[in-house]
Amino acid sequence: MEFELSEEQRAFRDVLRRFADERIAPVARDWELSGRHPTEIVDGLAELGLFGILVPEEYGGLALDAVSYGIVFEEISRAWMGIAGFLGTHSLATNLLTRFGTDEQRRAHLPDLAAGRRISALGLTEPGAGSDLQGITTRAVRDGDAYVLNGVKTWLTNAAIAEPIVVLVVTDPTAEPRHRGLSLLLVDAGLDGVEISGDIPKLGYHGTSSHEVAFTDVRVPATALLGGEEGLGFKQAVSALEIGRVNIAARSVGLARASYDAAVAYATQREAFGHPIAEFQAIQLKLADMATELQAGRLMWHWAAAAMDAGGRSDLQTGMAKLYCSEMALRASLTALRVHGGYGFSQEFEVERYYRDAPLMAIGEGTSDILRIVIARRLIAGEALS
Repeated sequence: MEFELSEEQRAFRDVLRRFADERIAPVARDWELSGRHPTEIVDGLAELGLFGILVPEEYGGLALDAVSYGIVFEEISRAWMGIAGFLGTHSLATNLLTRFGTDEQRRAHLPDLAAGRRISALGLTEPGAGSDLQGITTRAVRDGDAYVLNGVKTWLTNAAIAEPIVVLVVTDPTAEPRHRGLSLLLVDAGLDGVEISGDIPKLGYHGTSSHEVAFTDVRVPATALLGGEEGLGFKQAVSALEIGRVNIAARSVGLARASYDAAVAYATQREAFGHPIAEFQAIQLKLADMATELQAGRLMWHWAAAAMDAGGRSDLQTGMAKLYCSEMALRASLTALRVHGGYGFSQEFEVERYYRDAPLMAIGEGTSDILRIVIARRLIAGEALS
């Protein structure tokens, strides 16, 4: 197993790191607190071609390998995790189009999406169905050359600016097992009957917007059925979530790295009893644990990404990486806050933002408990640990 990045990957990481350090980190705290839309940052992402990271080169994308894909999200999240979320949802939607779309659908959407001229969103979760995607109730009924769509989706990142929204729907409510009755539709947010809420107020994950979207008798052209065949939506969505878990694992490591860096900087500057607190063993133990877990997390997501690049099934590896890294980010953000003492509770310091952003990592792309079940089932089925 390779534990080092290739020369090309290191050069790519360095470009992203400079971008994050120079154009994201200096404004992240102020823009996050004010609710300012990060227009200039989004423009910079487009300049770097990052909206096409999973799009084939023939459509103007970068077609990155999974390790390079993870590097994008680790470096951006180190500066501002919310920005990585904006890009992450878009990349999952483009991945679905790339892998499962018809030739016509790819030609119609991917060039603009890869260039950042359009942004996409993903509508899976509903008010009554989160981890249990088979429990969704949003219906799409075929009526001539269209589907009539009714239902509500929630927690859609980018929905207010999305074109299209990739929506998981029930096309056959009688199917057994139930997942065979689910499909994905490419829905134009400007169609009659689509109502998008304002930004959902959140603890963290600012810099990107989250919305509830209601569909009332929305007529969606039948040509918008992803792949042109009904009943494949569940399989398509779950498959896309595998690389989404690499995304979340890498974002978690970026967030943990930011927490660690802040803790070290503060501990070497803050004095108590006439000495920098970094000289006290209690602080040293915390920093040592943070650094060790951080490096372990990075190796975990690299391992999972490498498994994806090798081809074949990788839900065990991606599940383990996302589980470990997200829980590690929670611990790191809390430890950094504790190292800061009372100042960690102040918005004057970045660590309170890291602490607010971290919980989402243990929820998005499968909660920690759901992933434990996924992992256990793969182990019980006989998958060996390499």
